[in-house]
Amino acid sequence: MRKTDLVSEDLTVGRAAELVGVSVRTLHHWDAIGLIRPSERTWSGYRVYSANDIARTHRVLVYRELGFPLAEIAKLLDDPDVNARSHLRRQRSELAGQISRLQTMVSAVDRMLEATTTGLRLTPEQQVEIFGADWKPAWVDEAEERWGTTPQWAQYAERAAARSPEDWKAIAATTSTLESDLAAAMRAGVAPGSLEANALAERHRTLLSTYFDCTHSMHVCIGRRYVDDPGYAEYYDAAAPGLAVWLRDTIFANADAQGVDPDSATWE
Repeated sequence: MRKTDLVSEDLTVGRAAELVGVSVRTLHHWDAIGLIRPSERTWSGYRVYSANDIARTHRVLVYRELGFPLAEIAKLLDDPDVNARSHLRRQRSELAGQISRLQTMVSAVDRMLEATTTGLRLTPEQQVEIFGADWKPAWVDEAEERWGTTPQWAQYAERAAARSPEDWKAIAATTSTLESDLAAAMRAGVAPGSLEANALAERHRTLLSTYFDCTHSMHVCIGRRYVDDPGYAEYYDAAAPGLAVWLRDTIFANADAQGVDPDSATWE
């Protein structure tokens, strides 16, 4: 073996590990499996890494960063029949897909961060203007306090952040129409559990699903609050006396028809 001052002084295993940014243990492992073996020796017989060894180490690091297993990296480096360019093209395509997915996730997180800061992305005045004088902006804070740690609130926050005032106006119009239809059905004597009542219950659940994916079991939990929570009861009974109880019973009957026991339904 030839003697190189730089190698003998600077490229011991410790220096090589520091230079390429890996641990000494990693270099020892790669040496043991034959991936990178120091090819030089000092006058005293210690094995050290040459410039070519360091260059090979950098190539291993690049392939490892791209996701190649060590066994495949060894083939890429040592087998003349392996087409490294085709491997790199394939890996580049996979990385591009990962980057796209990560960018989508970052955008979603950004929207959620904005949503948790701005709520409906509407001022309290805009909320009242869009949802009507009976709307209470504090309901958003109360809902976050109660459900802010649930996956459903995360869904709501992401969807809310992506909506414009015009989107909210459309939702408000749909809500107003549905509430009028609910009140009219109750006044007309439509019985909970009837086909007409079940259809209205499904429209109500679909409306809630514009905020988060609302299952029949979740729908029952919400229906309970329409009676148990004085604020909700007052809101619905203002549209038609007794509407809160009728809507709860209608939601319960529809859930029961879908195989969900209203007495034992939970938030799932």
